[in-house]
Amino acid sequence: MSPRHIPIDLGNYHRRKTWNRVAFFLTAVCATLVLSSLFFILGYLWVNGISSVNWNFFTKLPKPVGEAGGGMANALVGSAELLALAAVFGLPVGVLAGVYLSEFGRNRFGDLVRYMTDILNGVPSIVIGIFAYALFVLPMKRFSALSGGAALGIMMIPITVRTTEEFLKLVPDSVREASYALGVPRWKTVLFIILPTAQRGILTGILLAFARVAGETAPLLFTAFGNRYWGRSLLAPVSSLPVMIYTYAVSPYEDWHRQAWAAGLVLLTWVFLLGLLARTVLRKPASA
Repeated sequence: MSPRHIPIDLGNYHRRKTWNRVAFFLTAVCATLVLSSLFFILGYLWVNGISSVNWNFFTKLPKPVGEAGGGMANALVGSAELLALAAVFGLPVGVLAGVYLSEFGRNRFGDLVRYMTDILNGVPSIVIGIFAYALFVLPMKRFSALSGGAALGIMMIPITVRTTEEFLKLVPDSVREASYALGVPRWKTVLFIILPTAQRGILTGILLAFARVAGETAPLLFTAFGNRYWGRSLLAPVSSLPVMIYTYAVSPYEDWHRQAWAAGLVLLTWVFLLGLLARTVLRKPASA
């Protein structure tokens, strides 16, 4: 029977087309709701916080309790310090574990590491904060930037592990085989060929890990705690933007509320820029 003589069930055809339109409409509505929520949050932060985003906000210390004005320079510097410490604690472990899982972890132990990594990724941040409190704060008998960086570093590990593993798996096996055929040892192949090939993807995962932990508050309440002055030591409490937002938001002072909105706007902008940078790095042509 020629194709032009194949019978067509018009009723079934129209029914499937109708369901296709309904499904497309529902997905479009859901996408619109997501975007609307995002723009609503951004707009609300902008309206309430833009008036307090000024030069003093970025350069001045907080004013004494009850006094209007001041800024969050110490919190901005403290957040940067905590993220740097988190990178020191979390990134080497995460990247090396991801390399192991991709290149050497096709066994039961590798499966166990993947499973435990996924569990760690789902642990509530406050639980990680309590763990860091017991591991660092109690033995040291003080809150510190070091314990806060360790808590955030623990949170960065599972994201870095999984993204590193997945991007290394995208490197074609032919690249590895070509290196082995030339007599290059396996460790040199991984270090000098596989990792450079996947470096943009690994960097993307690192940026996403930074964006993930940049706004965490609960772990820092148990570890870094807070400081209304400049942090002078890694073994002393340090201020951070998320903790300052929490502190100012629950205060009874209207000026502090405005500064909390401003800090939220700055923090959300920071996370947005990190996400945008990650996407830009990932989409950058390989020849660039």
